[in-house]
Amino acid sequence: MRKESLKSIIIFLVFSSLMWGQKIGDIANIVGVRDNQLIGYGLVVGLNGSGDKSASKFTMQSIANMLESVNVKVSPNDIKSKNIAAVMVTATLPAFAKQGDKLDIVVSSIGDAKSIAGGTLLMTPLTAVDGNIYALAQGAISLGESGNLLSGNILSGASVEREVSYDLYNKENAILSLKTSDFQNAIRVQKVLNGVFGENIAKAIDSRTIKIDKPKNLSMIEFLALVQEVNVDYSMREKIIVDERSGTIIAGVGITVEPIVVTHGEITIKITQDTLTDPKATDIGDGTTLSPSQNIISTNGKKPTISSVVRALQKMGATPKNIISILSAMKQSGAISADLEIV
Repeated sequence: MRKESLKSIIIFLVFSSLMWGQKIGDIANIVGVRDNQLIGYGLVVGLNGSGDKSASKFTMQSIANMLESVNVKVSPNDIKSKNIAAVMVTATLPAFAKQGDKLDIVVSSIGDAKSIAGGTLLMTPLTAVDGNIYALAQGAISLGESGNLLSGNILSGASVEREVSYDLYNKENAILSLKTSDFQNAIRVQKVLNGVFGENIAKAIDSRTIKIDKPKNLSMIEFLALVQEVNVDYSMREKIIVDERSGTIIAGVGITVEPIVVTHGEITIKITQDTLTDPKATDIGDGTTLSPSQNIISTNGKKPTISSVVRALQKMGATPKNIISILSAMKQSGAISADLEIV
């Protein structure tokens, strides 16, 4: 087996227990307090012949429009410059951002430019989904060390021009939205908040939503600051996360696999709790043994886990792609009860 194939799969064994204390601020959002996405179309100038070619008609038209705004009239067909590139500009407008606040922006080429390195973004209005302009962007582009010549950043490259109005201070109640839907967790948050504040200020509306009423002796800002710091016993669903591109697998330490026989391509493997009789079987850790000649993984009386199965498949020469396919098949067959998420 190639070393790079072995190295490309990493097992992170995390969280020996699925019940653990978390701050409410880490597991729930306050409804209405959120970021907003901004987008704009602009031009990057000052490129050293690496900009869009004349075949990019929208770029040439944009240049003509820009020049016309400064009283220079020219036909798009007469523009032959390769020092300008059309780009899309994106930014995130944080909750409660005020006029004059600075935003980081991302600038990405949309034409046939070879590079936007060394370019300067001309003033670009950034709009939200409602069509209103919320920020203006401009500045010199930095590509960093990513190696991508067609996308860069401008730190503090946009200035907020319009605020998103949200009067949180004068509200008498707020809504918490759990990041993961779970009835038990919603009830736990309800109980712990009612216990901390000594009155029925919290009420779970559904598996994700908890309505909270502000105590009379606190402002809404003070109340929410305290709520976010309250610890709650929060249960996490068992989950296996697979990054298909890198071959990384992240799984809880206790996720088990039911005994099963799996065939994938040239690989056939039996997963069992029975003790192996093969004298050539090797110990691969955690009391798990592998018989390559019989294609058997045995956990010797214990429930097989995802970590032991993956280690055994690695020993048998399975590639990351093979292992991901086998895990998916095991999930579909019911041998794995935990959620499997491929990203």
